[in-house]
Amino acid sequence: MSPEQHLPALRVVGLKKAYHDVVAVDGLDLTVAAGECFGLLGPNGAGKTTTIEICEGLTDPDAGVVEVLGRRWDTDERWLRERLGIQLQETQLSEKLTVGETIRLFRSFYSRGRDIDDVIEVVQLGEKRASRVGKLSGGQKQRLAVACAIVGDPELLFLDEPTTGLDPQSRRQLWDLIVELRASGRTIMLTTHYMEEAERLCDRVAIVDHGRVIAQGSPRELIASLGAEHVVEFSTPDAPDTTLDAPALQALDGVKAVRQQGGRWTLDVVDLARTVPAVLAELRRRGLQLGELATHSATLEDVFMSLTGRQLRDD
Repeated sequence: MSPEQHLPALRVVGLKKAYHDVVAVDGLDLTVAAGECFGLLGPNGAGKTTTIEICEGLTDPDAGVVEVLGRRWDTDERWLRERLGIQLQETQLSEKLTVGETIRLFRSFYSRGRDIDDVIEVVQLGEKRASRVGKLSGGQKQRLAVACAIVGDPELLFLDEPTTGLDPQSRRQLWDLIVELRASGRTIMLTTHYMEEAERLCDRVAIVDHGRVIAQGSPRELIASLGAEHVVEFSTPDAPDTTLDAPALQALDGVKAVRQQGGRWTLDVVDLARTVPAVLAELRRRGLQLGELATHSATLEDVFMSLTGRQLRDD
């Protein structure tokens, strides 16, 4: 076992980065264990991409400590470049090269790496091997970007919002590829603002907002921190804001927390069978008409809403 194998794959302490008056990262701490898929989850502008670019050695921090595979960028850059795979949020590849030529080019950057045919098979681009990059679909280009990131057989793989802008089918194809890479024992650092993506792919996640980690743990642990298994959302059209109040809803059977946003009420609840009838009864008692009512199992989106009062992603 090498000295690095028992160390965290990534350790970040007190990381700070500002661009003029804009603070992108504000004292962020992270530890990623070897062999896990770790997600940075947060809205656009939360500091995820700046954080991952600092960890990749692409951006210098203003303050803080960053250790990657037990090494630091200021002393071990060449060593680290041989052991990392990086898929940027936007990867610009030469549109005139073919898929096979592009992967071969990236393989030439490493002293060791994977067989090119094997990589093409892993990302399911065999039929597109001779196709020019400019002729690929958005999903195929994303898979090609991942191929370029893994052709050096990296110990640590950075994926920065790999499925943004993809259609649902392409997104799920890329999820399947990430699951395979994770099962091979690689450490994966993933940024996303899709809560379903984080829940499906990540062993642990850190929820980031305004450049800070506001919650961290496994998706199951974070969802359990709500103290509620379900969420009830409803609206009362044409009702004045003073007609219904949070304390009244908080007192209903099974309600753990209450939030209001844009004329819509959100309740974290323990038992739908107890709470939904109680909500309907309270509305009848106050003479209010129900507009919409929806329920769902608690998700990481609800954790973020509970912590910040805002949605994770604006659709």
